[in-house]
Amino acid sequence: MEFTAKQLAQILKGTVEGDPEVKVTSFAKIENGRQGQLCFFANPKYEEYVYTSKASILLVNSDFVPKQPVSPVLVRVENAYSSLAELLKYVSDEKKSHRRHRGWRSRVAFSAKLGHKVYVGDFSYIGRNCRIGELTTIYENVYIGEGTTIGSRCIIYPGVRIYPGMVIGDNVILHANCVIGSDGFGNAPQPDGTWEKIEHLGKVIIGNNVEIGANTTVDRAEMEATIIGNGVKIDNLCQIAHNVEIGDNTVMAAQCGIAGSAKIGRNCILAGQVGIVGHLTIADNTTIAAQSGVISSIRQPGGTYFGSPALPHRNFLRSYARFKQAGQE
Repeated sequence: MEFTAKQLAQILKGTVEGDPEVKVTSFAKIENGRQGQLCFFANPKYEEYVYTSKASILLVNSDFVPKQPVSPVLVRVENAYSSLAELLKYVSDEKKSHRRHRGWRSRVAFSAKLGHKVYVGDFSYIGRNCRIGELTTIYENVYIGEGTTIGSRCIIYPGVRIYPGMVIGDNVILHANCVIGSDGFGNAPQPDGTWEKIEHLGKVIIGNNVEIGANTTVDRAEMEATIIGNGVKIDNLCQIAHNVEIGDNTVMAAQCGIAGSAKIGRNCILAGQVGIVGHLTIADNTTIAAQSGVISSIRQPGGTYFGSPALPHRNFLRSYARFKQAGQE
């Protein structure tokens, strides 16, 4: 990549303070910035580095007022953090050469239909009657089972396994080695103490603009569908069990586990290692702190919950204070 300050300002709808022709070729954190690099400043705790940075260009909020002289050229934008995200996406999109390609060591069924400029890497398999939307990239060593539908502009990274009959929307990113559509953990106890496997004949439906992290698994339903709503972001190493429903724009950090038939609302935040018992309902806009265990439904939207079993924030703090006091006696 190579940008001048003037070009950056045009892309991000900002203004330049300093030499508009200064160039950058890479990104760096503000404390590590060097000549030829672009840094950004959004968090006040890092302000000291604004005055010591050797970066060529610094992305800042439009209302930032320096307390000392600043060496880098400033590009002022409405929100530096959001603008950085926009710029990173712009650079990423520029690097992707959307070209039609089918690796000669890949295998694509004759009945599969691939849209305009679909990329298929070597050793990938696309089964019968699959439908792949335009500008989708399928990297090497991917398995896509029979009858699966994948939308446009998706990115399927190496090692992903998609079982037959799954439905995936547009602009979906599946990171390396995630598994979509494996059987849920359903077993019926028998009189002799053994377990009889319950066959899973349903599917997984993933909405638009979803991102699922590496080594995450999403199990298919027994009869209907496990549903991941639009805009959902799931981190690495998460487990989404059969018949789970996750509402639009909910985010989930690493190592979360959602048991079967749980229903998670819209715009929820699940921090790392949250566990949710099956058949529960979590209301919209709920935040659940790291390592919390939810064992009963949360009906009131907008709450924050801590602990195991998870309690409302204030209740948790009171309980923790008493527990700590008892431990000191």
